[in-house]
Amino acid sequence: MLNISNNQINKKIDLTTFKSGQKIFTKKYYKAFNKFLLAAAIIGFITLFLPWTQNITSQGSVTTLTPNQRPQTIQSQIPGRIEEWFVTEGNFVKKGDTILRISEIKSEYFDSRLIERTSNQINAKSFSVAAYERKVAALKRQINALKKEQNLKIKQTKNKLLQSKLKVKSDSIDFEAAKTNILIAKRQYNRTQTLQKEGLKAVKDVEEKRIKLQATQAKLISQENKLLASKNNILNAKLELSRISATYTDKISKAQSDMFTAQSNGFDVKAQVSKLENSRSNYSVRNNLLFITAPQNGFINKAIKGGIGGTFKAGEDIVGIMPEKYDLAVETYVKPIDLPLLHINEKVRVQFDGWPAIVFSGWPNVSYGTYGAKVVAIENFISDNGKYRVLLAPDNTDHTWPKAIRVGSGAKTIALLEDVPIWFELWRQLNSFPPNYYQPKKVKNTSKNK
Repeated sequence: MLNISNNQINKKIDLTTFKSGQKIFTKKYYKAFNKFLLAAAIIGFITLFLPWTQNITSQGSVTTLTPNQRPQTIQSQIPGRIEEWFVTEGNFVKKGDTILRISEIKSEYFDSRLIERTSNQINAKSFSVAAYERKVAALKRQINALKKEQNLKIKQTKNKLLQSKLKVKSDSIDFEAAKTNILIAKRQYNRTQTLQKEGLKAVKDVEEKRIKLQATQAKLISQENKLLASKNNILNAKLELSRISATYTDKISKAQSDMFTAQSNGFDVKAQVSKLENSRSNYSVRNNLLFITAPQNGFINKAIKGGIGGTFKAGEDIVGIMPEKYDLAVETYVKPIDLPLLHINEKVRVQFDGWPAIVFSGWPNVSYGTYGAKVVAIENFISDNGKYRVLLAPDNTDHTWPKAIRVGSGAKTIALLEDVPIWFELWRQLNSFPPNYYQPKKVKNTSKNK
């Protein structure tokens, strides 16, 4: 009976007198169910006002806290050919242990005595450098000797020039005296000739005076010749000075040119020695590179290049290694819209793959199997997957992470945000609104102080 009519039959007729009414209205479990529904409605209503922690869930993976602790591959700096393996996959190696031996594949490095021959070339070039240095020293001594000789020659010629000048003065005086003597001789001759014409002197006296005049004239010519010779000596001395300067300048210039050539050759040989020493050092380092060693303590993960006799290029991955000691961390990715909600030292819950967990994302205190973490780094540039990378480190105030976790395993992260009522969270989820934007307490206090 739906009792939708104004004429209610149940008020006029006792339905319990009927057989069907007795079966329905006398059952107690319907009353208990009604009470249960009422209690459930009341509890559900109260639950709507319970606190709920807003969160951001994302998928991530286990990694290491510092880059030098992460799995790495070992490459060879030179191309080569695999000759011998000294380890197997899973072996533990210490830093510096030899992993494999390779050989050269370039023909210019096939010579087994390459370093020895290069050292011989360096020694020969070094002797050549020493020889050039001795030649430069000899040429310097030769130049100094030429300069000293030039100075002595110049002084000697200057003395000759001074002697010639003094000789010119002396001859000039003698020449002037000869001129005076010839004038006297002429006057004596003329006077004697006049006296002879007057009968006061004999012819003999006149002839003597003529002879004396002729001798005086001859002496004048001789003195003039001497004077001209002395002047010519001055010119010769000046010419000798010029010749000495030109000759020794030429000799010194040639010696200097030879010295500069020797110095240039010496510098060139020094450059060759330096180049050969560089090559020898490179060859020595290259020989050490024929043995691939472990960069740090760790475990051999996988031989990427296997077998014997296989060749590879420089920088090509050969073998993978996992460091012995590492600090675990979790890297996760969040959407750009959620990035402003995360801050350094923010609390995060982590669920690792392989570890059973009962997770209540909004009630982290009652979740089981999750571990505490905190944000230590937030990527400033978006990743290739269109999200931002966030690095999480273990929270020392929470439970210790399981020791059996391996790098690379999966993890689910739950970033804990603001506490809100459940009804508000349901309303937000139904309307697809983002979580409430908030700032850490330090940021809030700073903004208030400002």
